Amino acid sequence: MMNHPVPLREPEHRVERRAVALWVARALAWSLPVAGVLGLLHAVWSSARPWTGPLLVAAAVLIPAYVLVMPNWRYRVHRWESTEEAVFAREGWLVQQWRIAPISRIQTVDTVRGPFDQLLGLTTLVVTTASSSGAISIRGLAPDTASAAADRLTEITRRTPGDAT
Repeated sequence: MMNHPVPLREPEHRVERRAVALWVARALAWSLPVAGVLGLLHAVWSSARPWTGPLLVAAAVLIPAYVLVMPNWRYRVHRWESTEEAVFAREGWLVQQWRIAPISRIQTVDTVRGPFDQLLGLTTLVVTTASSSGAISIRGLAPDTASAAADRLTEITRRTPGDAT
């Protein structure tokens, strides 16, 4: 039997729309503390004002733009699909990444729910492969969708010949 490479193609499924709120929360979780530290430095350290002032102005423009644009852009880009042959994923926003993991290369399939995920009722499906590129993480799935995909992939990989290396 000859192995044919699985072609890279557009994955079929979108992530949950609630993933936009997840990406907003994550963006705010790192950007607001940075802006807060800059504001505090600007307020209490007068000799730092020549450089903290322009940084605060930049933050006041860039952070809202980032929080408003990035999550919706990511939602338009993020797609995923699993078939009997492979797991397909596309993610990113400025830098977009398309990944494909042939079933025979899958080593583990996990679901992960961080605090923001739990709050928004979302789950991440993590497909670890025998690849130097690392695992494929599909963020923003409904818990039942991620669980069903993990169960299905586990069953497919169990029946698939190969050594996942």
